[in-house]
Amino acid sequence: MTKARNTTQRRNKGFDETHQEMIETAVRMISEKGTEALSIAALARSMGVNRTTVYYHFESRDTLLAAVKSWSSVQLAKVMQLDSPQQERMDYITRFVLENPELIKLWIEDFISPGDIRNSYPSWDVLVSGMQRQFAEVFPNEKVDAEVYCVIMLTSAIIGPRVFQNSVCPDADTATVVARFRAEHQRMLRHEALLKS
Repeated sequence: MTKARNTTQRRNKGFDETHQEMIETAVRMISEKGTEALSIAALARSMGVNRTTVYYHFESRDTLLAAVKSWSSVQLAKVMQLDSPQQERMDYITRFVLENPELIKLWIEDFISPGDIRNSYPSWDVLVSGMQRQFAEVFPNEKVDAEVYCVIMLTSAIIGPRVFQNSVCPDADTATVVARFRAEHQRMLRHEALLKS
């Protein structure tokens, strides 16, 4: 019984590792060449496996793209993990946006499409309730719409760095853009009394 369980665990671990490697390879392909470059055949070639292996993990290009979108949502959700320092979270999201423009396009498509935001951004409720609590403490006599505030902040964090680097300051390197966005986000939060000096 133990031997059978160990074999199953080993097989599942191999499956999970291969599955994750396929997603990460697809992410790299999209980041380098855009979504049009991604196909089951292209992924198989890139990984040096046959298409049947890829189809074993993803029944179609659409399911592969859905897995990539889910992966990018998880990466973006890391910014909401309140156990990491705020500066680290700010830097992470700006860097991720700048380094993965094609993934961000995919994520924005989901973000602006009709449907429940929680499907593309699982941490939404945590974000909104956290902001509601902060606003209640800081502005007890003022009604602040935490949902609208979160949309504004999330949109500026996801779209802002690309607009800045592409259209405002195209010669700026990633480190410079990250530092400038962090400084301004911190200033805005201090102004709104949501960040202590």
